[in-house]
Amino acid sequence: MKQRVSKQVQSQTLNGMTQSQGQSAVNFSFTDYQTEGFFDEMFASPAQVRAGYVSFRQRVEQLSREDIIGRQHAAERALMSMGITFNVYSEGEGTERIMPIDIIPRVIESAEWNQMEAGLIQRIKALNLFLDDVYNEQRILNDGVVPRDLIESSKSFLPVCMGVKPPKGIWCHITGTDLIRGDDGQFMVLEDNLRCPSGVSYMLENRELTKQTFPEVLAQTGVRPVSDYPTRLLQMLQFIADRPNPTVVVLTPGIYNSAYFEHSYLAQQMGVELVEARDLVVSGGYVKMRTTKGFQIVDVIYRRIDDTFLDPKAFNPDSMIGVPGIFDVYKKGRVALANAPGTGVADDKVIYAYVPRIIQYYLGEEPIIPNVRTYICREEEDCQYVMDNIEQLVVKEANEAGGYGMLIGPKATPEEHELFRQKIRENPRNYIAQPTISLSRVPCIVGDHAEGRHVDLRPYILYGDGVNVIPGGLTRVALRKGSLVVNSSQGGGGKDTWVLY
Repeated sequence: MKQRVSKQVQSQTLNGMTQSQGQSAVNFSFTDYQTEGFFDEMFASPAQVRAGYVSFRQRVEQLSREDIIGRQHAAERALMSMGITFNVYSEGEGTERIMPIDIIPRVIESAEWNQMEAGLIQRIKALNLFLDDVYNEQRILNDGVVPRDLIESSKSFLPVCMGVKPPKGIWCHITGTDLIRGDDGQFMVLEDNLRCPSGVSYMLENRELTKQTFPEVLAQTGVRPVSDYPTRLLQMLQFIADRPNPTVVVLTPGIYNSAYFEHSYLAQQMGVELVEARDLVVSGGYVKMRTTKGFQIVDVIYRRIDDTFLDPKAFNPDSMIGVPGIFDVYKKGRVALANAPGTGVADDKVIYAYVPRIIQYYLGEEPIIPNVRTYICREEEDCQYVMDNIEQLVVKEANEAGGYGMLIGPKATPEEHELFRQKIRENPRNYIAQPTISLSRVPCIVGDHAEGRHVDLRPYILYGDGVNVIPGGLTRVALRKGSLVVNSSQGGGGKDTWVLY
């Protein structure tokens, strides 16, 4: 990881340009901003700004265009200076990039957030019960609510986890749930991420940059803090241990992993060790960490390694980044793993289509936040609909992420449509399809003015002593005009997310 700069240097980087620019005769303005028929997070109509943005607009329109542009450029430079980068692997070569930030925040008002929070808590509780059931009694499969063959054919279902009871009965300790909203303004769940959800470091650093970029607006607006996330994360990890003052570590695949910055950042912020497989050994029935003073027992491992690479003895025998024997120690209750191995079955995009039924089955409730309408290609009627209407649909592979393995029908060529039809015919279990939704938009700095760009939202949920939703999340933005793909690996960026009191 690159050397991080101090907050003082960061502040100088962000403010230095704006102080030297002086005032321009032309102020920045949203007067000519066009919503273009999309649901806009800032504007209810071209002439009406939403209540949560009133103070922000008033302040920004007091600044010159040069000042706003300078602040935007300074924020981008600060990201690189602080080493906030990720790796993109293409054609065998790794490229280090920043995840661009746009300095206009995404604002969520209190009542709206409170409903979203309740919906996320409901969803995580149901998914945790589902995971515990699937790997133990399997009531939901026996009752036919979720088809048994769907679970058993999932690439992320791990039979070796059958009978496992994780510490405190918690499987999904850290979740990043992707939310979108369409033309009607209603939030919907796009997908669940329960294995190794990433991006929380960008949420934290985007807030730090916003504090420097618009400190007076942030103070006046009454925005809930997110900076205590590392503290809450550590408290959750300590909670799932069975002994006082537990030793917690973050397990990373290493410096070549695309999210290595985040692994090292979170370890640093929590004040715990960042370790690789070579730093750990199973000895005497425990997982131990090599230190300068000898071996030390590890009680909790926040693993940022995919399930099947965690232990070559239990899962993929070719894994070079796992710890041999760690799964056996985990089954005996002598080390806690977050997230629990096996959670990936709930990430399966076909299982996602059944989550409303899962919520109803375990909680007896209707989902507070609905799913996007989903067509399951393994079901004959749905599959035929997808084949007939693929030009209007988004087709996704069941176990892909990051914008890969996906077809956006309206943007694709006839040849690409036919290629995906063939893939579906060969393996219908592996595909779902959804309507193409016009994601809501937020103004972004483009040149010397603001233009709308599509966004989604990834809130982060911690499950320890109760379910704790962090008041904010990572707003991902499709920076390319007209694009609906917000993933950083596909050219997306980020925004700070302001949840109001």
